[in-house]
Amino acid sequence: MPAARWHPACTELFLGPLSMSIRGETAHQAQPAGRYLPLSEYGVIGDCRSAALVARSGSIDWLCWPNFDSPSVFGRLLDYERGGYFAISPIQPFRTERRYVGSSNVLETTFVTSTGRARLTDAMVAVSEERKRRWLLPLRSLSRLVEGLEGTVEMEVDFSPRPRYGATSPNLERRGLHDAFCQAGQDLYHLRSELPLVVQGSRCRRRFAVRAGEKRRFGLAFNQDAPAAHPAVGDEAELRLSATIEFWDHWSSSLSYAGPYRNTILRSALALKLLAFAPSGAIVAAPTTSLPETVGGERNWDYRYCWLRDASFTVRALYDLGFRVEGDAYVSWMLHATRLTHPALQVVYSIYGESHLPEQEMGQLEGYMESRPVRIGNAADSQFQLDVYGEVMEAIERYYELAGSLDSDTWRLVTGAAELVARQWKEPDHGIWESRGPKQQYVHGKVGAWLALDCAARMARKAGLRADVSGWEDIREEIRTAVLRQGVNRTTGTFVKTLGGSSLDGALLTLPLVGFIAGDDPIMLATIEAVRRELAVGDLVYRYIEAGDRLPRREGAFLTCSFWLVSSLAVAGKLDEAHWLFQRLLSRGNDLGLYPEEMDPATGQFLGNYPQGLTHIALINAALTLQQAESTLTAKSGRTFQVSRRTPGGQ
Repeated sequence: MPAARWHPACTELFLGPLSMSIRGETAHQAQPAGRYLPLSEYGVIGDCRSAALVARSGSIDWLCWPNFDSPSVFGRLLDYERGGYFAISPIQPFRTERRYVGSSNVLETTFVTSTGRARLTDAMVAVSEERKRRWLLPLRSLSRLVEGLEGTVEMEVDFSPRPRYGATSPNLERRGLHDAFCQAGQDLYHLRSELPLVVQGSRCRRRFAVRAGEKRRFGLAFNQDAPAAHPAVGDEAELRLSATIEFWDHWSSSLSYAGPYRNTILRSALALKLLAFAPSGAIVAAPTTSLPETVGGERNWDYRYCWLRDASFTVRALYDLGFRVEGDAYVSWMLHATRLTHPALQVVYSIYGESHLPEQEMGQLEGYMESRPVRIGNAADSQFQLDVYGEVMEAIERYYELAGSLDSDTWRLVTGAAELVARQWKEPDHGIWESRGPKQQYVHGKVGAWLALDCAARMARKAGLRADVSGWEDIREEIRTAVLRQGVNRTTGTFVKTLGGSSLDGALLTLPLVGFIAGDDPIMLATIEAVRRELAVGDLVYRYIEAGDRLPRREGAFLTCSFWLVSSLAVAGKLDEAHWLFQRLLSRGNDLGLYPEEMDPATGQFLGNYPQGLTHIALINAALTLQQAESTLTAKSGRTFQVSRRTPGGQ
């Protein structure tokens, strides 16, 4: 059943500033941080080019057009007053029920008031290539349909675009009773309604009633060229909406996974597909920027780019679920992007494979819940991370296993990157968590170097490639020896964060997942227990311990590490515990099955950029690992494994 929640303060929250402007009072006075909604209140819609965050209240508070990394059009998520929004909500207090339509990314929000029920359906138009050839479509478009279900519901549409991260407050221009336009440079925004619209400067609004059986349609189009295609309303809008649902349902039908948690996995796969940039095959880490790792803190980063550290986990998830087209497209983007810096690999690239992502602060925006600064760009583009080489090489190997061959350019990348790792593996790096302090000898990075040489040597031997394969294998074993000698705390018998160090790191949970060590090896078992004891709060796992603190209180628990713990327990043979932990984590998502980057264990508050691709990838891979571990146990024991639903430890 969809989750329901009352919004008794809806009128004050979303109509207060408008009422003030009508009375002639200023609409731009400072608002308390409490005006910001919890991130869990947002759903996401998209068209594989960009994405919008839609609040439970019916307000679109984040949208960047035309692409994920373009400036925002609606940015109230990062500045309540100046950011802009597009709201369709009841006027009176209401509660909501919401869901995605079938196996799609089309969002339905049902408003229940004291006088009736109405449903809002939101979608970014996404249709097949065949339909694109037949239909005249805007460059980007958004469809919003209001339907009366019971009684009568008084509604209001409130359209307040603020392009270029709120720096522009364009005057809206009426063209007929039903259309409103505005322009920012070459960008043209066109709102069309079946109802007459009231334009007041940079704002457009209309109150209306919707009765049972009635429909009210709104379309928003974005164009950069003339002549510009109009947004659709009426029957044409519903045709495009139906085609969008069909597009997503057709994509979802390719899911080949038939094991436990199938519906949950499909929803995470759909979230991952939303983050894919179709023109290049890239997958962004998240569609947002600068959502804080702790409210009021400064760890606010732009995640609208593509991290190579996610490569092998992403490719495994896509291929193992049956999404071969997306997996191949991602590898192709990765190979294109890395050729720009070959043989060195950069940490992060743009959706088009650009390697320079200058970071700057947007001083005009106050940040989510007043968490400054708001940043665009990401200075991690200049960091050195050893683990990237292993993740990229493993992704290429997975592609090679399916394709059966690699072209000459890809082989040059494989050999060049392997030679670079062989020369540089002893150097310190910035680590998977992209520390902006001094480089260190991270154990996870060394294992990434080991993985790079392991994959490269194996591919080269299979292909009969002329390369110094024996040399790579010798250095691979040298790395392994160094990690087992210097990366293990002899007192505790656990892996540690840095060579010769003593602290823990959540990324150590991936060591058995990449084949560096057996999941049931005593060192790994001790590491799992140490992570649960020192980094975990219940089912949630922090990334690391900060100097002087028992736990890293300056950020939330990292959900990817939490799902890595599930996977590491599974490969250790602790399947009851792994399933129990996995089920606990599944309850941590919001009612739409979406997950952030981090979470506050005390409150369950979503933190960091949202929705987070790596979290959903880790969820998918945890389910796949559980299924594979059960199959292995069944093959060894000759009996079918039954998951125990009891709490580990008898709790």
